[in-house]
Amino acid sequence: MLELKNIKKTYHTGNFSQNALKSFSLKFRKNEFVAILGPSGSGKTTLLNIIGGLDRYDSGDLIINEKSTKKFKETEWDAYRNNCVGFIFQNYNLISHISVLENVEMGMTLSGVSKKKKRKQAKELLKRVGLEKHIDKKPNQLSGGQMQRVAIARALANDPDIILADEPTGALDSKISKQIMELIADIAKDKLVIMVTHNQCLAEEYATRIVKMQDGEILEDNNQTKKEEKEEKKFKIKKTAMNFLTALNLSFNNIKTKKGRTALTSFAASIGIIGIALILALSNGFKIEIDNFEKDSLSDAPIIISEQAMSMDEETMMKMSGLDKDKEKYPTEKKVYVEENVMEKVTHTNNLTEDYINYLKGLDKKYLSGISYQKMTSLNLISKSDEKGYELVDTKNMNMPWTLLPTNPNKGQKGIIENNYDVLAGKIDNETPGLILLVNNRNQIYESTLKQLGLEGKKVKFDDILKKELKLVLNDDYYKEVGEYFVPNTNLEELYHNENSIRVKVQAIIRCKEEKEMLSNSSGIAYTNALTELAIDKNKNSKIVSAQQENDYNVLTHQPLEEENKENSKETILAYLGAEGIPSIIYIYPKDFESKDYITDYLDKYNDKKKEKDRVEYTDMAGMISSLSGNIMDAITIVLVAFSSISLIVSSIMIGIITYISVLERTKEIGILRALGARKKDIKRVFMAEAFIVGVASGVLGIIIARLLIIPTNIVIENMSSLPNVAKMNPIHAIILIIISVILTMISGYIPSRVASNKDAVESLRTE
Repeated sequence: MLELKNIKKTYHTGNFSQNALKSFSLKFRKNEFVAILGPSGSGKTTLLNIIGGLDRYDSGDLIINEKSTKKFKETEWDAYRNNCVGFIFQNYNLISHISVLENVEMGMTLSGVSKKKKRKQAKELLKRVGLEKHIDKKPNQLSGGQMQRVAIARALANDPDIILADEPTGALDSKISKQIMELIADIAKDKLVIMVTHNQCLAEEYATRIVKMQDGEILEDNNQTKKEEKEEKKFKIKKTAMNFLTALNLSFNNIKTKKGRTALTSFAASIGIIGIALILALSNGFKIEIDNFEKDSLSDAPIIISEQAMSMDEETMMKMSGLDKDKEKYPTEKKVYVEENVMEKVTHTNNLTEDYINYLKGLDKKYLSGISYQKMTSLNLISKSDEKGYELVDTKNMNMPWTLLPTNPNKGQKGIIENNYDVLAGKIDNETPGLILLVNNRNQIYESTLKQLGLEGKKVKFDDILKKELKLVLNDDYYKEVGEYFVPNTNLEELYHNENSIRVKVQAIIRCKEEKEMLSNSSGIAYTNALTELAIDKNKNSKIVSAQQENDYNVLTHQPLEEENKENSKETILAYLGAEGIPSIIYIYPKDFESKDYITDYLDKYNDKKKEKDRVEYTDMAGMISSLSGNIMDAITIVLVAFSSISLIVSSIMIGIITYISVLERTKEIGILRALGARKKDIKRVFMAEAFIVGVASGVLGIIIARLLIIPTNIVIENMSSLPNVAKMNPIHAIILIIISVILTMISGYIPSRVASNKDAVESLRTE
């Protein structure tokens, strides 16, 4: 069954070598109680460790049922210890932080025995050794004899073929020693029991065979096996398998014995999580506030298509502000460098064509809250006042430009004007030529604007404004032909009362809504699209337009036209005089941010496969502001998180130290588990499980503390900025932080876990 052939084992300490076993040969029967006697240093324990697979022989062979172990792999030795050998130690070697029942179950746990089966088997074994009433106690609650009985029950748990007992009664009194020996003798009836002892009396009383050793050699064997004796029993070696749940259970039970230290470790490790969680909560909250602000104030900001379009990214913004780091400030080198013209890079010149205008008409109207095609047509408007009489209104004044009122393409639904303004008086009718007066949130308007309408005074009643009318003078009345020239008629009174002049009234007075104050709190005059269309319809066939179409010079100034100069081209002059023309500026108002995405995608499709000069770009101020604010917020968050991450790294190092301390504290447990057949990977798994528990605990604790700290943080922010509940923790962030905590602790626990797995089993068992 078991045979040692010429086994040699030498221990080396520096330059000193000690021969523990010298060509040791011994054969054992299937069932016998063998007592190994000998003085200290004779090699008894070394012999037992080699038979048990805890230690390795230098030469010779250990034969198990005629099978050599010379080429056994580490996993085969682990399986051998778990299934074929049961250890009974002098100092019991029980795992102190688990119960008596769990100690007995441990070997079966490593074998992958089901919970129900191992629980039943363990209880039966504890009943056999007389400890059925103590199954839930911890080892330190038992007497020495009781602990040795637990060790015996554990040794029998996997029904091994061999029981190895190392001084099983060495720490017991004579009465308890006899009880233990009787129990071992009973076991030896159907198993091979090899016992190392100094007690010759007990050996002679209970053993069926006594082998005496001295200096690593056999001195005497009173019952040698005969050569013809053969054993038929085969060893059933089954691989061990400790799953992660078992490792978690072992580590959790160990952690429970050190609650205070674990709590402090978890808290210290959670500090970095707390800091990052608070930063992310604030960042998330501020982003929500910014998003809400943008939706409230920027969602109605138009997409602008004009002759010059501008688009800027974060890098460009940095260059424009002088914050880029490409070039050194105040260089000492005597050279001049070329500076990049950022405006050239961000500005694109558009060539708006009839084809593009037709393409825009294909926009799905459901995504629009307003659209306006601003044309260059001059509106020949004359106002009348009591003080100044008749005046020509300057609608192109750069300081107070008149604006085209956006048209709502979805009738019956609220558009850009309805969403952003309250009508204080009158009624807006886009189908009728008219004017709309915009006042600010204090009902104010510039005095010069009032004068353009022919109104005087510091306060003007709404009714007086709505009664006021201007006159639109047509080209054929406004311009007089003088030879090859056309000159404006300066008799404004005559023009005002001309029967061809069209009456234009102020339709309504509007003011920005309180919640839209950031976007639309301005004053001025807007005119309906119907007024522009009417002016073009009446003027496109006028004499001055026809004359300008026929001549290559400006009929107003007699200066030659320059097609290369957009401002002095025939197309521009004709558009100004009222001929049909391409809009100079197009304002597209999306319904919301989601609609804006559809619109920009639609506009981008037009440029697919087009050359640079044929591309039509747009200016999306809302998108630029949103992108910039988002990038700034992200940059601030990254910087703050980076600083907080330092504490995470420090805590990870600390967890690695704590795990290593745990390895030192549990060295004996490592030896016990190895003796029971635990693989190196199982040992590593136990300590990785401990790091996992600490990681989860610190992550969860960090999130809980951060969540509590959000309450006073929000109170402080609200008192300082009047913004309530700014800090908002995103559940996804919380989960990610817990995962990060676990990953970092697992990484920090990896090296100590490897150290634990590589510890020598024999040396570990000797540790106190």
